[in-house]
Amino acid sequence: MQESIQNYISRFVSLTPEELSVVENCMQLREFPRKTMLLNAGDVCNFEAYVLKGCIREYFIDHKGQELTLEFAVEDWWVSDITSFENQTPSIMYIETLEDCELLVLSRASKDELLARVPKLERMFRLMIQRHLSVLQKRLFRTVSYTAMDKFEEFLRRYPSLPQRVPQHYIASYLGITPEFLSKLRKRQMKS
Repeated sequence: MQESIQNYISRFVSLTPEELSVVENCMQLREFPRKTMLLNAGDVCNFEAYVLKGCIREYFIDHKGQELTLEFAVEDWWVSDITSFENQTPSIMYIETLEDCELLVLSRASKDELLARVPKLERMFRLMIQRHLSVLQKRLFRTVSYTAMDKFEEFLRRYPSLPQRVPQHYIASYLGITPEFLSKLRKRQMKS
């Protein structure tokens, strides 16, 4: 099995070699070229995926027809529409690969099997959800209380490699500003 997922799991729980084998059998290695739509709005999300390689963007389209980036997922992160996956309801978002990606994918059935056979992974998934909720709450706080420059600087601190991997207009969309304003912020930051 991929060493990176083993390392990820070990941050939360200790598994026996037999349990790791179950994980390996339940997760399917899938490769996707860049610009692949993994999920379209209106479809039910049928996966949770651990990113081994690549960069993925989650976004939705607002009432004006503009794409608004919700999240980026890179190596050692998980990607899914949790609400759609768990409730088996149509998604309101899109998930797209920005680079060639290698993912370890869990379907709904394989996740159920995994949790039935290795119950201690419930703890890992619970802690992942708690961590994700915490990140979303902090992002919401930054969105409503930070200046554009503060949001940009925080983005660079949290995701230092993303500006080299992600088109500027996606970063602007994530920050809730125009690409032109992001260019101004970059110039201002370089001067300081």
